[in-house]
Amino acid sequence: MAVLLSFFQKYRYRKRIAAIHGSLGIPAGYARACRIALQPEATSLMSIGPDVYNREQLMNPRAAQGWFTMRKAASADGIELQVVSAFRSVEYQEAILRKKLDSGQCMNEILCVSAAPGYSEHHTGRALDLTTPGFAVLEEEFERSDAFAWLTENAAGFSFHMSFPKDNPHGVIYEPWHWAWIEQRKPEPR
Repeated sequence: MAVLLSFFQKYRYRKRIAAIHGSLGIPAGYARACRIALQPEATSLMSIGPDVYNREQLMNPRAAQGWFTMRKAASADGIELQVVSAFRSVEYQEAILRKKLDSGQCMNEILCVSAAPGYSEHHTGRALDLTTPGFAVLEEEFERSDAFAWLTENAAGFSFHMSFPKDNPHGVIYEPWHWAWIEQRKPEPR
């Protein structure tokens, strides 16, 4: 019964995403062309405190624990990591794209900067956009910060990985600020 329920939940989610894409004018075949998987929307979230704009931010509980541990380690090394954005609902992502469309941007330009609703890692509650004092948020200049150097060297040890490096295969701009927590699978006992 649980497998059947899961199938119908995924089916409804795909239909919901397809309807949003149709209303926004996102090209058919977006996911295939960008090699981006449909991202499940988190159902279990916890607070990680406020972001740089003093908005409450949420993450998947296991990813949040990874974030707290990583932030503490960075702080011990004299690095201040600040959250710009964490969990985003599908509707929030849709609103971001609508606002860009309303400002006159074309969809192809938008999709190089923002994932289509349903395809953002932020939906999972495992992704963070980060900054550090003295650097503009969501700008490539972050790569010149000590925080970025620290993340590049240490984030994988906390199961965080930069999702969109330079020349990534997804057609998304380089995002040195975007880091996602990837659950490490333990090997099966023999």
